[in-house]
Amino acid sequence: MSRKPDRKTSTFGFKRTSSLLQQRIRAAAESRGFAVSRVVTHWAEIVGEDVAGVCRPVDVGYNRGGFGATLTLLTTGARAPELEMQKERLRQKVNATYGYNAISRIRITQSAATGFADGAAVFNPRKPDRPVDQSPKISAQAAADAEDIQDTDLRHAIERLSQNLLQKNRN
Repeated sequence: MSRKPDRKTSTFGFKRTSSLLQQRIRAAAESRGFAVSRVVTHWAEIVGEDVAGVCRPVDVGYNRGGFGATLTLLTTGARAPELEMQKERLRQKVNATYGYNAISRIRITQSAATGFADGAAVFNPRKPDRPVDQSPKISAQAAADAEDIQDTDLRHAIERLSQNLLQKNRN
C-alpha cells in the first residue's frame, strides 16, 4: 500500500488572469446597469409570481471568459425539471430587465450555491384559484359536521375541510 505523493501546484505563485480581472469585470457590469441586488429584490416582477413562487436566485457568478454571468437558481427537486425547460425564457426575461445580455447562462440547483446546509428551500405557497364562499348555510353545516370533536385544532381543520367539500359539491 503505497501513498501517493502530494500534488504540487504548477502555477509557481502566479494567479490566473481571470481571478485578477473578476472584480474589474464585476465593476464594469455594475456600471452598465447590472447589479446583482436588482435580480434578488425584483425577482417576482422580473419572472412573474408563478416562477418566483417555486425558485429564487442565490448567486450570480462570472465565467472564466469574463463575458456574461451565470445565474444560479434554488428550487426543490420536483420543480427542477420544470425550470430546466424554462431556462432560456427566464434568461431572456432577466436580460430584458437590463437591456443587454448580462446573464449568459442559468444554472438550477436544489441546494444553495455554498452547500447543502444553506439550501433549505422555502417558497411561497400557491394562492387558491378561487375564493371560498363563506355563506352562513355552508358554515353552519360544516360546524355541525365537526361539533363532536373535542380537540379545538382538529375541529377547526375538519370544519375547513367540510366547508371546502360542501362548496365544491355545490358548484
